[in-house]
Amino acid sequence: MPKTILTVDDSKTIRDMVSFTLKKAGYDVAEAGDGNAGMALINRQKFDCIITDLNMPGMDGLAFTRAVRGSVTNRATPILLLTTESDPSKKQAGREAGATGWLVKPFNPDKLVETVRKVCP
Repeated sequence: MPKTILTVDDSKTIRDMVSFTLKKAGYDVAEAGDGNAGMALINRQKFDCIITDLNMPGMDGLAFTRAVRGSVTNRATPILLLTTESDPSKKQAGREAGATGWLVKPFNPDKLVETVRKVCP
C-alpha cells in the first residue's frame, strides 16, 4: 500500500510540482492550500509524511508544525519544511517547532524523493 504524503503550500504551482514528483515515485498525495486547510486534513487522516511551506497566509508553516506536533493522530509524523528561506535562524525555529527536515525551493525532484524516502521509509 503506498504511503500518503500531505503537501501544504499556498502556491498551487508548488503543490502541483510536489504532487507530480511524489506520485511519479509511487506515493499518494493530499494537498492543502494553507495551514488551516492542512489541519482540517490532519484531524481526519493519518499521514506518513508532511511537507509544508514556511511562509503562508493565516497559519504559517511554524504554527502549522507546532499544531501537528500537538495532534494525537500525526504527532510523530515526519514534517519537512519546503521553503525559499535559507537563514540559519529560520532553520533553528523550524527545528524548535518540531520539523524533521528542511528543503529549499526551487527543489530538486530527485532530492525531494530521496529525502521523503529517508524520513518515511
